[in-house]
This record gives sequence, C-alpha cells and structure tokens, in this order.
Amino acid sequence: MIPGMNGLDPRKINAMMKQMGIENKEIDAKRVVIETDNGNIIITNPSVTEINMQGNRSFQIAGDISEGEKEIPEEDVVMVSETSKISKDKAKELLLETSGDIAEAIELANKK
Repeated sequence: MIPGMNGLDPRKINAMMKQMGIENKEIDAKRVVIETDNGNIIITNPSVTEINMQGNRSFQIAGDISEGEKEIPEEDVVMVSETSKISKDKAKELLLETSGDIAEAIELANKK
C-alpha cells in the first residue's frame, strides 16, 4: 500500500499514471555517483526509478548515501610533487586538503 492512497492497488495507480502519459520503470543499478565541484555523492544499494512524463525523463533515487573525496587528476599530483620536490602521496594529500587547488598545494608544500 502507498501511504495516503486510501488502499488503492499499486497496479491501478500505475494504470492511471500510464493513461495520463506517465510511465515508470525500475532500473537495475549497482551504484549511483553524482559528481560535484566539492566531491562526489555516492549512493550504494540504490533503488532507481526512471519516470517518463510526456517525453521528459527524470530519475528517482534512494539508497545508502556517502560522500567521496573529490578526485584529483594524476597530472596534478605529478605537477605538485615535482614542483615542490615531495612524494606523490604527500602531493595528493595537499591537493585533497586544498580541494584540488594546485597553486595553494604548492604553497603549502613549500611552507612545510
């Protein structure tokens, strides 16, 4: 039963939605990643529903949410490492600390 639907059968609801031009289907997804400028939002064990309403597609996603670190390109790590004469691990750590800002990471490396 769907809350607030007063005992309506989900099959009848889907049939009514289809009559209104709204179709939905479940998507078998393993993981959903939303990339943002500040890092990634990772949804594991997702329940994903695609909703198609008169040609407009949208997705409803539910699941276990965690936030991942912003990915740092390898070339940025190498640049900071070589410029500051520090290890790649330390360079990556500084880039994560500075949200990927190469100049700030180099500046921090040179202060330490």
